[in-house]
Amino acid sequence: MTDHPRDVAPRLGGVIHTYLGYDPVRFPPPAAPSGGAVGMAMEHMLMHGSMRQFSDEELANAIDIDPASIQGLGPSLESLRAMLLERKRRILETHETTTVRRDARQAFHGAAEGMQPPPELEKAFRRHVAEEQLRELERLWYRLDERSLFARRLLQLIERLSDRYQVEQLASRHAFTGRTPLTVPEALALKEELETIDRLLEQIERSMKDARVGRIDLDALAEFAEQNQLDDLQRMARQIEELARQAAEREGLERGPEGWRVSPRAMRIYQQGLLRTIFENLQDARSGRHAGVESPDGAIELPTTRDWQFGDSASSLDLPQSFTNALIREAGERGGGPRGPGPLRLTPADMQVHRTRKSPKAATAVIMDMSGSMRYGGMHAHCKRMALALDGLIRSEYPGDFLQFIEMYTLARPCPPGDITGLLPKPVSVFSPVVRLKADMSDPRIGESSLPLHFTNVQRSLQMARQFLSAQPTPNRQVILITDGLPTAHFEGSTLFMLYPPHPRTEQATLREGERCRREGITINVILLPSWNQGEEDVGFARRMAERTGGRVAFVGGRELDRFVVWDYLKRRRTMLG
Repeated sequence: MTDHPRDVAPRLGGVIHTYLGYDPVRFPPPAAPSGGAVGMAMEHMLMHGSMRQFSDEELANAIDIDPASIQGLGPSLESLRAMLLERKRRILETHETTTVRRDARQAFHGAAEGMQPPPELEKAFRRHVAEEQLRELERLWYRLDERSLFARRLLQLIERLSDRYQVEQLASRHAFTGRTPLTVPEALALKEELETIDRLLEQIERSMKDARVGRIDLDALAEFAEQNQLDDLQRMARQIEELARQAAEREGLERGPEGWRVSPRAMRIYQQGLLRTIFENLQDARSGRHAGVESPDGAIELPTTRDWQFGDSASSLDLPQSFTNALIREAGERGGGPRGPGPLRLTPADMQVHRTRKSPKAATAVIMDMSGSMRYGGMHAHCKRMALALDGLIRSEYPGDFLQFIEMYTLARPCPPGDITGLLPKPVSVFSPVVRLKADMSDPRIGESSLPLHFTNVQRSLQMARQFLSAQPTPNRQVILITDGLPTAHFEGSTLFMLYPPHPRTEQATLREGERCRREGITINVILLPSWNQGEEDVGFARRMAERTGGRVAFVGGRELDRFVVWDYLKRRRTMLG
């Protein structure tokens, strides 16, 4: 984020580097949508932060429908395509364009020869005519009195030159093999007809692949097709629209008066799709789905049992198996005879207890950088996609774990999972190359709206994360700090400092907060995203944060961020369990 000089060690001792497809020149684009209408809607919200409604047309474009599932669609489209190709073939085999090209050129130059421009424009006019420069002739017209005779004739000449350009375009785009000559008006009409045919052919060929016949211009097609063909196409379009509606409802989208919107169910479906994408190439042994550590006082019962031992909790007793053992023992003592009246005696040797395992809890705070620089390369969308994937993982696999998201900018604030999609990088409002600002936040007249919000306050974000995590009854606490550069804002008491280029004063305040986290048993893992102006000072800050707090730093390409964070979380869970 700056060219501020720093002394950076040549080697980053104790720092973990993870390069996942990072190209420092060409940043990767946002990941492809996670499927269907939900993926389309969610990707739009991640990139633009908009929760707007989606139209029926946008929905149809997002739903994948197999053309083979629509009876008669393939033959109908193929017949229309063959009809248009035949019409185009006959046109090209009938006409030739050599004559009309010559006529268009002669019409332009012949009209120009009889014109008498003002003396001061004579030389420029003749040069532009000889070079056939349409734009320059238009500029000459703007210098004239539009009521003059020459201005009116110049306007007609410009139209002739425009006709010549269009005729040349017609001849260059199509291979005419016929012998029938064309006039200039006929050539212009033929050019428009061929362009319409080519456009319709493209629409039909695309519809043959994805069944989206709604994109076909039926008004233009009516000039070439018969009415029964158009009726069949409209019928199939209605059928496809109904299939798209059903698919949207299956994916959790809800229809409102203004269009389709993303429901909470659709959000869960999108999260599940993200996790499927992340795990599709992951081996079972690495997926985090493991038995865990057996413990006599664990909370989770396993299907297997073992003999009772002194001190075992009665709550884990396998009653059916224990009474079965007692009956078998008594039958053996009686020699197999019938059992007499009286209570069944249960001895310690009869008792079986369920094997159990512990399920340690983890508490995680994710700090998401939404400062001004995160708008480059769609990094904010990658960050939000990661947050949704991690939230989906914990909800489905580790519902007892604590997860808190924090939005970081000039200040910091907690972010509920439902608000993640609406986050956007803060707009840059101060463009000076050197910024030295401070604000007394104890002054009631100063609020968030009074501040430039595009700075990066890592210190305040870590402080908020520490407050959340310290209240959690587990020793397994971590902060995942996702940023693209150095901190540029910090607090000293109630005074907020905003310093750019980044100042050592801000870094020292941030590192002190990191050490407070370490003293409270909180691990800080820094994920440094690629940025167009990232330099050694950014890497150096991440290294110093990792060394001071006993954490790690990883360098991750944007589109791999969700995969890396989820895998790393699972790896930490495995470490806790085993």
